[in-house]
Amino acid sequence: MSDTTIQPRTGTLTAAGLRRVLVVLCLTEITSWGILYYAFPVLSVSITHDTGWSAPVIAAAFSLSQLAAAITGIPIGRVIDRTGPRNVMTAGSVLAVPALTAVATAPNLVVFYGGWLVAGVAMGAVLYPPAFAALTRWYGSGHVKALMILTLAAGLASTVFAPLTAALVQHADWRATYLVLAAVLAVITIPAHWIGLRGPWPQAPAPLNHAYANHDAVSRSPAFLALVVALSLGAFTAFAGVFNLVPLLLERGFSPSLAALALGLGGAGQVLGRIFYLPLAARTTAGARIVAGFAATAIATALLGLAESVVVLIAVSIGAGLIRGAMTLIQAVAITERWGATHYGRLNGLMSAPVVITMALAPWAGTALSSWTGSYAHTYLVLAVVAASAAVVATAATPRQPETT
Repeated sequence: MSDTTIQPRTGTLTAAGLRRVLVVLCLTEITSWGILYYAFPVLSVSITHDTGWSAPVIAAAFSLSQLAAAITGIPIGRVIDRTGPRNVMTAGSVLAVPALTAVATAPNLVVFYGGWLVAGVAMGAVLYPPAFAALTRWYGSGHVKALMILTLAAGLASTVFAPLTAALVQHADWRATYLVLAAVLAVITIPAHWIGLRGPWPQAPAPLNHAYANHDAVSRSPAFLALVVALSLGAFTAFAGVFNLVPLLLERGFSPSLAALALGLGGAGQVLGRIFYLPLAARTTAGARIVAGFAATAIATALLGLAESVVVLIAVSIGAGLIRGAMTLIQAVAITERWGATHYGRLNGLMSAPVVITMALAPWAGTALSSWTGSYAHTYLVLAVVAASAAVVATAATPRQPETT
């Protein structure tokens, strides 16, 4: 990391403090995503077999957690804008431990759902939105590179915790596995957030223009609404596509192992997309990037629905992952590029809530589409139309230049 991206701002952290914050958030995002999010798909089959609860019922409990995370993110964004991330993210880590314990020891579905509901509140306090808000305020003009590093690190969450979870459940049941993971989460993230996120919280930067000083006016503006709709449509395409990629490839004649490999290579593509984001951002505008990103998503999704060659399908899967990786950062900086960082926490919370809700519903909706259309290939063509619609809506997601102050 070059020195130019970590120069301290007045009233905030030193360069060493900024590096500490970034390292801590990389560690805690890997751990939080890995345990609170990626462990579930690994353990869901074991939960079904052990409890007799159906897979859709179990998946609905996890979807409930995502809805809770989305709703929680709105007030949490306001709190972080005022006081910083330390108390919020520490409290989220503390809350996650009894939540996972309730999930692990649930004697019935009521307790199981309650545990996931509380876990969702914890997710709203520890996953990407609060971490993005922290780096955006502390790093100032250097926040884009910091966000890129954070998302690259967090991309390792499934790489680390999916196999770890699988190894644990082979030697114990899913309940014991979740208890071990809850202990790991407590040991790593609670002290890391409390100790590592200490330091002065800088005042909000001045708005880019007087018209952006009122966050309520920004959140009601046509450009903000268009941004939310476009990102929600794009999230629907991306998450429904990822969730149904293996069934699509099996339908195309792939073996289960080859289909899983294609899915994994798509994850590798996400890393490349995040690496290439900085040079892309240096050469394009915010409006051009988001429209091009959704247009590329539409093309890649359509190709997945049309192609039959193994080589082509794997190549397109990697390309789709690359686009998703870039879109993560496009979303992370969408607020600051358009309206500045003055009200980043609350505006990002408002923007993220419907996106996260869409993400929670997309896997189920994608599966339902496959039944309605008669095949997964046809589903991907429908998803391509949704992504193309996102690109069209995104053309209105750049605010008009207000009058100069």
